[in-house]
Amino acid sequence: MSIAQQDRTAVAPHGFEVSFASGLQRYSTQHGELELTSVFQPIFSLSHMRAVGYEGLLRAHDSLDRPVSPLDVFGQAARLGDVLQVDRLAQALHLENFKALGAETEWLFLNVHPGALTDPYHAAALLANLRRLDLPPRRIVLEVLEQRADDLERLAEAVREFRERGFLIALDDFGAGHSNVERIWQLNPDIVKLDRSLLAPGAIRPQGSSILPGLVALLHEAGKLVLVEGVETESEAHMALACDADFVQGFFFGRPSAATVDASASAALIGELTERNRHLTGTREKRDASRLAPYIRAFERAAERLSAGEPLDEVCWNFLSLDHAARCFLLDENGRQSERNVVLRADRAVQMSRFLPLSDAKGASWLRRPYFRSAMREPQRVQVTRPYLSINEATMCVTLSIATRVGDRLCVLCADIDWQGEMVESPNPSQV
Repeated sequence: MSIAQQDRTAVAPHGFEVSFASGLQRYSTQHGELELTSVFQPIFSLSHMRAVGYEGLLRAHDSLDRPVSPLDVFGQAARLGDVLQVDRLAQALHLENFKALGAETEWLFLNVHPGALTDPYHAAALLANLRRLDLPPRRIVLEVLEQRADDLERLAEAVREFRERGFLIALDDFGAGHSNVERIWQLNPDIVKLDRSLLAPGAIRPQGSSILPGLVALLHEAGKLVLVEGVETESEAHMALACDADFVQGFFFGRPSAATVDASASAALIGELTERNRHLTGTREKRDASRLAPYIRAFERAAERLSAGEPLDEVCWNFLSLDHAARCFLLDENGRQSERNVVLRADRAVQMSRFLPLSDAKGASWLRRPYFRSAMREPQRVQVTRPYLSINEATMCVTLSIATRVGDRLCVLCADIDWQGEMVESPNPSQV
């Protein structure tokens, strides 16, 4: 061991050992028969195309150097009533190793048990370690673990106090277990980490679209940054890009390691992924445009005939004869529907009968609907919505609309298309 290494070993925290491999300084410690140390998984900003943080992860080996799952480590600690002590030990290890990592501006994502935040002794130990290592709280993202909190009000107060000290707060595993919308309002995190179960096939609707875009949009409207974790395949990476997530984490982008990531390799990976996603999006947009073209042509002709004075129930037949055409309806300038829906296909009868209370839309107000608002903003121009859930039969549909003159009145002609499968791409819901 060199003199410099001896000097650094001398200042290691009590009970911690220092080792050197490939020029990296690494701290470890014993806990019972286990040796504990840290690795770090990078967290990337898709827009910045680089790592903006690292999550500290515990690694354990038994006396025969066999790996032991962190879940087993904490499970055993829970059985012995030792969870907070092990949690504090893991925090100290991650902080020491993160400091040795040499990251200059990136965040450290630090998993914390809710009890470690509300217990004054454990909170003081965390702050003391930061002062000793000269790490400002703004460099630390406290991940509130997905566990039941016995006193949620007390946890929320502790989170508020840590935020006031400069820490960032992340809500972990949103979409699984105890992490739900209520916790967002109560804990007010800066970052919400979406559980990887939302990337699984079960999170895809039968129509082929994911719930992720709407969920991410909801969290953004609530003022939260969104991190999609557990991204393991290119397909899942495209889902994260498509849903407008801010950050990503997972094996596809970077595995846990004792070292920082290769910045140039990461930028190249995200750049290539973004370019492929752009190509896929362009291809899908062209396919959707081709799919919609006959409906738009028939709809434009129906609007011309309606404006020329022909009755609604006669002008819509060409449109309704197309395979997935669902219905036509007419709104006044206030968004009120004055006549029943015009429906042609007899095979809709079974589906419509299940939603019989909704079948008569005469007198309904569609003033809030994007298809009405966009048509009124741009008269004489066909508007196309993104797919959404139709209230008529609880199925996904796309609505065409156009504001046109019918006699001396400005009306909005609308037509629904059953939409199964790929979404029509829309850059912003406010534009449809």
